[in-house]
Amino acid sequence: MRRPLAAIGAALLAGGLLTVATPATAAPTPAPVPVPNPAARAAAALRANPGAVQGGSAESYQVYRTKVDADGSAHVRYTRTYRGLRVHGGDFVIHTAPGGGYAGSSVGLTAPLTLGTTAKVSAATAKKAARAQFTGKVTTVGAPELFVDASSGTGRLAWETVVSGWAADGQTPSRLHVVTDATTGKLIGTYDEIESVSGTGHSLYAGSVSVETTQTGSVYQLIDPAHGNGSTCDMNNGTSTCTAFVDADNTWGSGANANRQSAAIDAHFGAAKTFDYFKNVHGRNGIFGDGRGVPSRVHYGQNYDNAFWDGARMTYGDGYANVSPLVSLDVAAHEMTHGVTDNVVPGGLTYAGESGGLNEASSDIFGTMVEFYANTTADPGDYLIGEKININLDGTPLRYMYDPAQDGWSDRCWSTATKNKDVHFSSGVANHFFFNLAERTGSTAYGFSPICGSAPGMVGIGRDKAAKIWFRALDVYFTSNTSYVNPTNPANTARAYTLRAATDLYGSCSTEYRAVQAAWTAVNVAGNDATCSTGSDFGVTLSPTAGAVDPGGSVATTVATTTTSGSAQPVTLSATGLPSGATASFSPATVTSGGSSTLTITTTAATPPGVYTVRVNGAGSVTRSTSYTLTVRGSGGSCTSPGQQLGNPGFESGVTGWAQTTGVIGQHGTRQPAHSGSWSAWLGGYGSTHADTLTQTVSLPAGCTSYNFSFWLHIDSAETNIGTAYDTLRVQVIGSTGTVLATLATYSNLDRATGYDRKSFSLAPYAGQTVTLKFTGTEDASLQTSFVLDDTAVDVS
Repeated sequence: MRRPLAAIGAALLAGGLLTVATPATAAPTPAPVPVPNPAARAAAALRANPGAVQGGSAESYQVYRTKVDADGSAHVRYTRTYRGLRVHGGDFVIHTAPGGGYAGSSVGLTAPLTLGTTAKVSAATAKKAARAQFTGKVTTVGAPELFVDASSGTGRLAWETVVSGWAADGQTPSRLHVVTDATTGKLIGTYDEIESVSGTGHSLYAGSVSVETTQTGSVYQLIDPAHGNGSTCDMNNGTSTCTAFVDADNTWGSGANANRQSAAIDAHFGAAKTFDYFKNVHGRNGIFGDGRGVPSRVHYGQNYDNAFWDGARMTYGDGYANVSPLVSLDVAAHEMTHGVTDNVVPGGLTYAGESGGLNEASSDIFGTMVEFYANTTADPGDYLIGEKININLDGTPLRYMYDPAQDGWSDRCWSTATKNKDVHFSSGVANHFFFNLAERTGSTAYGFSPICGSAPGMVGIGRDKAAKIWFRALDVYFTSNTSYVNPTNPANTARAYTLRAATDLYGSCSTEYRAVQAAWTAVNVAGNDATCSTGSDFGVTLSPTAGAVDPGGSVATTVATTTTSGSAQPVTLSATGLPSGATASFSPATVTSGGSSTLTITTTAATPPGVYTVRVNGAGSVTRSTSYTLTVRGSGGSCTSPGQQLGNPGFESGVTGWAQTTGVIGQHGTRQPAHSGSWSAWLGGYGSTHADTLTQTVSLPAGCTSYNFSFWLHIDSAETNIGTAYDTLRVQVIGSTGTVLATLATYSNLDRATGYDRKSFSLAPYAGQTVTLKFTGTEDASLQTSFVLDDTAVDVS
């Protein structure tokens, strides 16, 4: 129930959370063109074009969802069965034009299904194998279902078994889907239906906000009539019963965790804003598309540092010591977007490999967009995921969309290894694409977005247009097994579908279309889409591409421009990414493409030594960029103290020179043999929730040319799931104030190997500084992973 306006001032003066706001009103949209029975039109198109969906006589199709555009175009999603068996990955979309004619399809199959349907492996065997995959407490093992697994584009007979229970922490519910080959019995894959994010928060996030409540008698409840009666209840730090929040004066919480209502308001607000965003921006009537609100449960479990979406509702734990609820806005919207994806695409984007990465990226993208949409002072929009919940316990966010590799795990660029990564890390490619499309590559107000390979720089089209393109692709074109790259079915890729979405919204070869092309190219995702004429275009090159300078000195390079298409045009030059105290000047500052300029970079005596990547930009009808590597030497230009910089690098003097958690450095004998000598550093290996650290502070001399940090690493693990990084080792550079300057690498149980491998990194960016090298080994609640280090070195020359 809405509060009278006279009560608003009193609520603000009391410092409480205002509980009533007029819901945002969606902008009017044109009435759709009436379409006579779009499903019948699609069925006729399907009968006339069975080859377009790799169809066969043994199949039948079921309409899943119908969407009609304002111009009368229609898009009908289907699921598929083969000889009576469900076909996972067999879903497709039939598109029809405004006049009713066939306009193409979206399909994941690459060949018609021709397999037999008699299993060689029994259901009982599949059930037993599925039970063995579950590492927590099992409550039920469902009956295996025989189906056709076509997630790879071709069909194979398989069993799917759902194992329900509790994860190893004893509090997270789990519905693990286990897929085994019905012919060989081999494990095909697993995924958990419960999608969660784990971490620790240290504050409540929404500030003073407006929420909708319902009056019942003389009290108010957290039931939101403006958003499908979405509700928020209190689990009372248990896992079974949830009680309603009630309040006598409709002023809730205090902004502090001591008041149990505070976390509830964050969750209630997050559910409402996510509902509003999808409805008002994308025309989707709430998370489920049918106007229903989302139930939210807060204060779940004891010391439960998790939040999860279970297909129907949100659940939030209170974090470590029950003082840090995980109710931040982007986390809430991320998890609820899984509900959107699961309801738009039949069964959702398969939660594994590249399709799983696209699933996770969709949640990151719209979690970010909801944060911008809410536009609160306490939690303004950004391109960081989970920055409020301090999941890494060092002030860093969970993910960085402008440069995903900064978390040490995620891919910023596509490679052939992307499909083998955990979905939270393969999502980095699409996250990086979206940032480039929305903002730009290179230096931005949010962070530096690197370019993959030799891709040219680009300017974005704005986050609102980028989000509309992504939602259109998800809503109309994506199938359950859409991927980044698919040589056998290049049409069933995110690049192809986002280009179709851009064409629908803005036109073929429009500025927005070309931006989608450029943004995918910048993350190393190529395609066979048509080349668009860009009209007048130009290129920018440097000679030389690198230079070195002493503090207080200057260095120059020649900037050459070329006309690559159309007529010559004026190009205005600029430079970004300069170190502190440095300036750039161009002579001349504007040239006609085909001409050249001299770039001079001038430093001051206070410019810190290091290696810097400077972006040289040319702005004309488009913006083109290239890189210049600037090395600032130490004072006087000489290497003051070359040689090995670490103390006790091989640990043979015990803990001398190192700071450690108890028991890391030691003589571990045959349990974990050293690489050389008899001493090593052993992080992890406990098989329970545990964290080890190992650090040494080192002063890097200025003026040298090589700063090589290396160590030998051996990893062994008892973890059995080959697709999830349960236990990790992070290698970081920490500044003098305790700030994380860089995460050099993250290793996990997925990197286990026999023997030692040598790892090597450049510390040149920190020349002339005193930094701390830090190793952090973290294990989850069960099954050990050991990270053994030996023969470290920082060699300077």
